[in-house]
Amino acid sequence: MKSIEVLFTPADFQALRQRDLSEATCVVFDVLRATTTLVTALANGALAVAPAADIPEALARRAHEAGVLLAGERDGLRIRGTLAGGVDFDLGNSPREFGPERIGGKRIAMTTTNGTRALRACAGAAAVLPASLRNVGATAAWVARHAAGELLVVCSGTHEDAAYEDVLGAGALVDRLWAALESVPVMDSARLARNTYRSAAGELAGAMASHSRNARRLLAIPDLAPDVATCAAEDDLSLVARLDDDGWNRLVGEG
Repeated sequence: MKSIEVLFTPADFQALRQRDLSEATCVVFDVLRATTTLVTALANGALAVAPAADIPEALARRAHEAGVLLAGERDGLRIRGTLAGGVDFDLGNSPREFGPERIGGKRIAMTTTNGTRALRACAGAAAVLPASLRNVGATAAWVARHAAGELLVVCSGTHEDAAYEDVLGAGALVDRLWAALESVPVMDSARLARNTYRSAAGELAGAMASHSRNARRLLAIPDLAPDVATCAAEDDLSLVARLDDDGWNRLVGEG
């Protein structure tokens, strides 16, 4: 790879539209919870997951292809018919909902507050990889083998702000690549993310509970509190996901 940079906020990733991404690899983190949920869904047998920009686009995917499951959240909770023209979404945004009995063999249209727009902001990149702490090692191995141009690690953030847990994910990726970066220009943003991760390594769930407003919000909702520990697990999935040109995320193989 030619360089490595971390983008911390939605303002940073929206600016990607002014950059030439034709040789870039973008790795996108929305640790709590969109990319973790997406990766979990593929691990549990979903055929593909499409990031929809908004609720109408997700509904249009269902209308175009019968059998597509609708997934997503607004304010952290599953989208209900009051927001979707009377249609209750099948799933929310908790990775624990996406078990094989529910989503095996299915295609899923997903819309979330930040994660799906971060993925779509990377349009035009040579490769777009949704990633999570659960598969960060496998993703890093894929990047080390295949990324020829610049590597952009995109943090989805919260609303328009940075999100601590996404910085942890970005830092975990940089940390796993560190030994291969001796001759690669490493931007200060990547060093900052790695330092943040290393300061919390081994205690990610606790660090999120202390420093992440998203984690604190989830922990205050009994049904969603276990999501924090699920999303903080490292490297329990040895798979890589990629956003294909047709707008669907699919598995590309083990890292």
